[in-house]
Amino acid sequence: MRTLLDLILPQFCGGCGSAGIAWCDPCASALAAEPVRIWPRTDPGVPCWALSRYAGPARRAVIAAKESGRRDLAAPLGLALARAVARLRAPGRPVILVPAPTRRAAARRRGGDPVLRAARAACGWLTDCHVVPALWTRGEVRDSVGLGVNARRRNLAGRVMSRARGVQTLHIVENAEIVLVDDVLTTGATAAESVRVLAAAGVPVRAVLVTCAA
Repeated sequence: MRTLLDLILPQFCGGCGSAGIAWCDPCASALAAEPVRIWPRTDPGVPCWALSRYAGPARRAVIAAKESGRRDLAAPLGLALARAVARLRAPGRPVILVPAPTRRAAARRRGGDPVLRAARAACGWLTDCHVVPALWTRGEVRDSVGLGVNARRRNLAGRVMSRARGVQTLHIVENAEIVLVDDVLTTGATAAESVRVLAAAGVPVRAVLVTCAA
């Protein structure tokens, strides 16, 4: 069956384009290093970490997951996130991954939220880990591509909202480390507004973890 599917829909690595495999070992190794501390231009007020720069296999995988419908890449991207969380988490404490909010129009066009899928995949590799989609955007939020630092801040100001049920879940899990996760961090505007909204709801975020830092 796998061979038949490959003939109909040939597999190509989401990181380098090599034929015959969805995600090759060399591309996996590009996301296997220690997470790197980053300092975005808009400071969320909590430590920010990235698995990779926005280049090479990591960049191509993120774009393929977002724009080319490569849902299969949620598994390797999730595994890379899980390894980073395992390195950063405090021993003995539960972890809650909160996906950064995405525009509804973008999620509909992509057939779902790739960040949420990767977070759920990561959770499957970790013990005492939960995923809570506690954030959403309201109103018209523009695509941030091409926007400068100040324009990105204005674009998101007052438009990131918390879900009451999600916030309640975050409060229920005692002593949990809340980690905001996203695919790409550019200026830090989304992370900063998300952290602010969660803090206003009484939920302190411990860190921001992204696949790529642009």
